[in-house]
Amino acid sequence: MGHTLLLVEDDDGIALPLTRALEREGYIVKREAAGEPAVRRAGVELPDLIILDLGLPDMDGLEVCRQARDNGFAGAVLILTARGSEIDRVVGLDVGADDYMAKPFGLAELLARVRALLRRSVPALAVPRTVEFAATAAPGRHSDGAAPGLQRRGVTAPTPERGGHVVVDTEARQAFVRGVELPLTAKEFDVLALVEADRGTVVTREQIMDQVWDQNWFGSTKTLDVTMARLRHKLDAAECSTRIVTVRGVGFRLEDVTQGA
Repeated sequence: MGHTLLLVEDDDGIALPLTRALEREGYIVKREAAGEPAVRRAGVELPDLIILDLGLPDMDGLEVCRQARDNGFAGAVLILTARGSEIDRVVGLDVGADDYMAKPFGLAELLARVRALLRRSVPALAVPRTVEFAATAAPGRHSDGAAPGLQRRGVTAPTPERGGHVVVDTEARQAFVRGVELPLTAKEFDVLALVEADRGTVVTREQIMDQVWDQNWFGSTKTLDVTMARLRHKLDAAECSTRIVTVRGVGFRLEDVTQGA
């Protein structure tokens, strides 16, 4: 079955031909012409991607994005809008969008961005899980290939000795602090997983943009800064003792902070 897309656009002149083009690509397209029904539908049907216009008749598209994220929607959000200023793009990304295209847009570019977002946004079920950890895990890799200090019993979580350090399960696309899942968007998870894979070493901005946003990304690298700010906020809100450190002019490094330090 193809990916399901939710198109939120009140202009038939844009929505109808865009729907036909997406369906020709094999996508299942659902359409809403207003914000409130779009928020409800996103929460119930959990589409893989939302294509969202900002100029809706009942509410601003930014509020649609914000409410969808607050309700646990973890798929990708692509904003389409006539608002082309940088501040509008940053605000859109700040409320949880993954990408931003100004109208008028080229169909080929839009389809390329949809494909790129879908490759990286397999949403995990937004169901918090408590997970357990083998307290006897010793340094070094185990026979099952788990990372040092982590012995898999399905999903892993930090030991009490490790405090509230973040643990990332790349197979399940979930991250945990003290056994509680962090509510991350697809891009936030991808950024965290990338820096966590090289924990303690610097990952450059170019590496992150190429691997998370695709080498064909057309937008500003401020997208990364906004995503990183949201990710840090969520780690702080979970009282996580893992920090994402900025190495000025280079990139980012993930560090575990010792309790009481």
